[in-house]
Amino acid sequence: MRPVAEFQFMDFIGCAFNQISNMVAKTHYLWGAPAPLVLRGPSGGYVHGGPFHSQNPEMWFVHNPGLKVICPATPYDAKGLIKSAIRDNNPCIFFEHKYLYRRIKEEVPAEDYVVPIGKARVAREGKDLSIITYAAMVHTALEAAEFLNKEGIDLEILDLRTVSPLDREAIAQTVKKTNKVIILHEHSRTGGLAGEIAAIINEEAFDDLDGPIVRIAGLDSAVPFSPPQEHHYLPKVEDVVRESRRLIAY
Repeated sequence: MRPVAEFQFMDFIGCAFNQISNMVAKTHYLWGAPAPLVLRGPSGGYVHGGPFHSQNPEMWFVHNPGLKVICPATPYDAKGLIKSAIRDNNPCIFFEHKYLYRRIKEEVPAEDYVVPIGKARVAREGKDLSIITYAAMVHTALEAAEFLNKEGIDLEILDLRTVSPLDREAIAQTVKKTNKVIILHEHSRTGGLAGEIAAIINEEAFDDLDGPIVRIAGLDSAVPFSPPQEHHYLPKVEDVVRESRRLIAY
């Protein structure tokens, strides 16, 4: 059997934190037994769900050895990645951003296919500046790219798809191509994935940088319930536009 368990909201995955982090994540390491478990469910904000229904808890598990953490941004990737996760002998945590449900649509092949875990994709080719991101923020970056394109600023957008393991090669390649980078994610800034990606860039592509690494992230706060406050808390298109202009002018 290949068990697939659903959390109604990923905010409550913490109720199973000990079983996930101290047991299933260590099963293969301790006695060589495969643990083909998929834990899936909705995460993320922009739906005015408040502090218990809007979180992005992927970082609770990214630094947990033995787990794979997946955050798709498109229907095609969601189907291909969950098939890969089910067929993987390691436990996989599959975050489905609820703001993308019934909003982002595309044709998905009826036939069987998989998207490899740990491989990023270039969601938009560009030459002036790289945006490294994932999940719903991919679409925020794409919208900002269309706006900035009218000003002659050409953004490249790298969709990580998987946040553990990270595609270090793809991260380095996009920085080497454009020489400037913004790391964009929805969850809180402190202890967020941007810090890890910045370290990878420092190790793999430091000499290629022509400007500082910029982070755009959620605030270090609980996600507000109030729509205006949530709007203030979460990264927005205008944040990407503003920081892109600033970095281009550096």
